[in-house]
Amino acid sequence: MSTDNSPQKITISAPDDLSLGKQVDYEFEYNPGLLQGVPRSLSRDTLNLASSGLPFDGIDTWTGYELSWLNLKGKPNVAILECHVPITSKNLIESKSFKLYLNSFNQTKFASAEDVRQVLQGDLSACAGEPVEVKLILPEQFSSLQFQEFNGTLLDSLDVEIDQYSPNTQYLTVAKNETGVQETLVSHLLKSNCLITSQPDWASIQIRYEGKA
Repeated sequence: MSTDNSPQKITISAPDDLSLGKQVDYEFEYNPGLLQGVPRSLSRDTLNLASSGLPFDGIDTWTGYELSWLNLKGKPNVAILECHVPITSKNLIESKSFKLYLNSFNQTKFASAEDVRQVLQGDLSACAGEPVEVKLILPEQFSSLQFQEFNGTLLDSLDVEIDQYSPNTQYLTVAKNETGVQETLVSHLLKSNCLITSQPDWASIQIRYEGKA
């Protein structure tokens, strides 16, 4: 099988203390020390992107379906976690450490869901190096949840032939049009490989831009 069009593999030197790729024991009592940050610069440096003056803005949105804790009487409580990490933050929150951290709430008592939210927000902000927005969706709100499509033009329905699977800026062209344009594009086919383990990650992406067409 030809590999001429295989994705280009990029490797980085990850921090030595990451739990990623290592066998670890689950902890069931609150431990903020489980959170691990990965500098965004590790991947941005490969693209010659400086941390200051980025040519884009946005957020990373995380949804956690495995959040539980105990109330002061020892009764389990559950919620769905939503958190928004600004892409200007110094660090990514490493996903395995994030899951281990959330599991550490399981056998820990809190006075209220708001107390849990505030603890989460403080710890995640400290890990990211910039304020992180945290929201808890409680069981009585589950029935109101809906899957919603991103606003914008969905690229996934385009009938195109694909034979390149690595970033290629030569595909980006500017139309000969002097008038300004504002456009929002959406895709659910964003795939990246972890630069440490090479495991695939899938995501939806929404891009807004404006300028000359």
